[in-house]
Amino acid sequence: MNLRYFFELIALAALWGASFLFMRVAVPEFGPIWLIAWRVFLAALVLAPIVLQQGLLKDMQTHAKPLFIVGLINSALPFLGFAYATTTLTGGVTSILNATVPLFGILLVMLGFNKEKLTGAQIGGFLLGFTGVGILLGWHPVEATHHFWLAVAAGLVAACLYAIGANYIRRHLGGVPAMVIAAGSQIAASIVLLPLLPFSVPTAWPSLKAILALIALAVFSTALAYLMYFRLIRLLGAARAVTVTYMIPLFAMLWGALLLHEAVTWDMVVGCLVILVGTALANGVLTSWRKRSTYD
Repeated sequence: MNLRYFFELIALAALWGASFLFMRVAVPEFGPIWLIAWRVFLAALVLAPIVLQQGLLKDMQTHAKPLFIVGLINSALPFLGFAYATTTLTGGVTSILNATVPLFGILLVMLGFNKEKLTGAQIGGFLLGFTGVGILLGWHPVEATHHFWLAVAAGLVAACLYAIGANYIRRHLGGVPAMVIAAGSQIAASIVLLPLLPFSVPTAWPSLKAILALIALAVFSTALAYLMYFRLIRLLGAARAVTVTYMIPLFAMLWGALLLHEAVTWDMVVGCLVILVGTALANGVLTSWRKRSTYD
């Protein structure tokens, strides 16, 4: 891998890791629904002019139905799930739950959602990854309130939806330009969330700090991150680009510790490492690295 692309992967991980920090700051004042509605709307405002400039509007109109579904299952609902999770969990813990996305992808294969074949290492990685989730949640005694378990469930459901969305995109939007998928999904997510806004109006006008966190979440951790991610997919291929997922929890915990003074505990570190190793095994990353080392 070109060293420049490697540093771009790190930058992308830093942006997506920061999204959990931004949500942690803004969600108490906006609430999950209003925060995510603004997130996808502002991201759509940034991405839509690029679609028009590149002459891709016709592609968006042609694939309106699948783009709407992607906006629902790959943006609106998972964004809401993680925003709700951050009302109870730290950004670091929520990001580790996000790192289970590739593991849910392997689960979908096991359930027959596509015809890929699994190796023993991949199945072992799947089991190891969910062992990591168990370590993350149960290494130390926790106050097992219903808010805690609902937050954990919301994060895991959101991760599962990301995996389902990736499978849907591969099946129904395989030949569609990445920019169309990115912009179209944010526009669709905005439409999906619009009817929910009257039922969750913030009780007070958000502070400047919360508004700035929202803008950063929409512009940097959504619109810009999507552009970088799809560019890396084009340059490196999906298999390499998706390795950014492994680094996101590290940056989320770093930002949380530096800027919000969130604690980084041993159960978080151990759980994160186990999840990342399991995810790498499940996706054949370690095997491919070993093969490249052998040939080198």
